[in-house]
Amino acid sequence: MTLGGWIVMTLSVGFVTALFGSTLFMILRKKPDPTEHMHSTMEETPDMQPDE
Repeated sequence: MTLGGWIVMTLSVGFVTALFGSTLFMILRKKPDPTEHMHSTMEETPDMQPDE
């Protein structure tokens, strides 16, 4: 591979690695919101009546 190819590859890999690292840092640094909850899709809503 030529010198230009090595430079382009190094810059590309470096950019993607920096982008991944900064994104991971921002996600892990964020404090969880206590009002945000995950809900299952299997839960029944209050207006659903059980079959009898």
